[in-house]
Amino acid sequence: MAGDGGPGATAAGPAGAPRPDSPRAWGLLGLLVAGYIGVYLCRKNLAVAVPLLVDDFGATREEVGRIASVGTLAYAAGKLLLAPLVDRWGGRDSFLGALLAVVGCGALSAFSPTLGMLGLAYACNRLGASPAWAAMVKQASPWFGQRSQAFALGVLSLSYVFGGAASVALAGWVAASSGGSWQAILLVPSGVLALLAVAAWRLLPRDAPSRRGDGSGPRPAPARIPWAGLLRDRGFQVLCALSFLLTLVRETFNDWTVDFIKSTGGPGMSLQVASFLSLPFDLCGAAGILVTGVLLGRGSPARQRWVLAVNLTLLAGSLFLLSRPSALAFPWLVALVGVVGFCGLGPYSLLAGYFSVRLRGPALAGTISGLIDSVGYLAGVLAGSGFGWILDRWGYGTGFGLLAVGAAAAAGLAWLLPSPAPPSEHA
Repeated sequence: MAGDGGPGATAAGPAGAPRPDSPRAWGLLGLLVAGYIGVYLCRKNLAVAVPLLVDDFGATREEVGRIASVGTLAYAAGKLLLAPLVDRWGGRDSFLGALLAVVGCGALSAFSPTLGMLGLAYACNRLGASPAWAAMVKQASPWFGQRSQAFALGVLSLSYVFGGAASVALAGWVAASSGGSWQAILLVPSGVLALLAVAAWRLLPRDAPSRRGDGSGPRPAPARIPWAGLLRDRGFQVLCALSFLLTLVRETFNDWTVDFIKSTGGPGMSLQVASFLSLPFDLCGAAGILVTGVLLGRGSPARQRWVLAVNLTLLAGSLFLLSRPSALAFPWLVALVGVVGFCGLGPYSLLAGYFSVRLRGPALAGTISGLIDSVGYLAGVLAGSGFGWILDRWGYGTGFGLLAVGAAAAAGLAWLLPSPAPPSEHA
């Protein structure tokens, strides 16, 4: 682990890195969580705007879903191309750059005169945000010791869960306050993120230098991605496959839960109420992240595989039940959305966080996190226009049935996941 930079570690600007596991380390982790929540305010608000865009532009769900798909493709490309640069530029500067890009592009999307222009602005938004997660993992991992690192990175993962919930809640409130203006839904979150970006600029410390495994001194950032070694690593292969399958589930629920609840809730279901009833996915997902992080961080390899396999089996069963919405009372459908969040987001959260750091150590945390995420978001592209295409033809029953098959495959893959190597082996 990187050492404590201490106060005065830089000639000017923010103080140095905190002592591992210190109160300041946890406080700074909270600031990163707040910043990434702000990124989600400018991302998942699109899900609330979907019904309004369909009505305002006279578009099909497939056409509006194409915006989400193009954005996800841009996000995946950014993970692949920009995340490796985080290991050279440092976590702090990369994170601040991502926040500023999202602020600008999020505001531009609100002034788009056509769906095509909105899709372009949203794609730029997602591209600019793509290095943010790797930047957080890169910066925060040296702030915690080995025993607390899994839990700390689990807490970091709460940022996108709370971000999703906060985004839906804020967008639903803006929709009601603005009389159903999709422009306001897309614009207001950019102002909130701008304030968070200022706080991050003022308070985040500069990155502590990576060190050699024996702690003898600084080690320069890697000159290239170790493709050959990674592609032969079974752990990396399984993580990428799990990322592909679980990101497909996560992005589908991010994009379509509000529409699913509104369309199954009957003609009296308002957009604001549907937005509120979609929150169990994120809130139960937060609980799943913490529980899974604790169990995996302190468990043996066999226990880790059991935890993942049981979670993903329950995920598959819940998706199968959702594929038969007419057979269940509406409250049960909402409850199952929460079960999907609990069982799916827990395993998902550790793929590009805890396991990315453990696989090759903090020095390559940004690169590996970005690679695993980029593979996952290639699947996430299907959650937009692909899932919309299925909905237009066969409805939610078929869509959730296909997701159940993918979750069952992920449960099988969990048994192939080896124990992550100690950081000292790759640091």
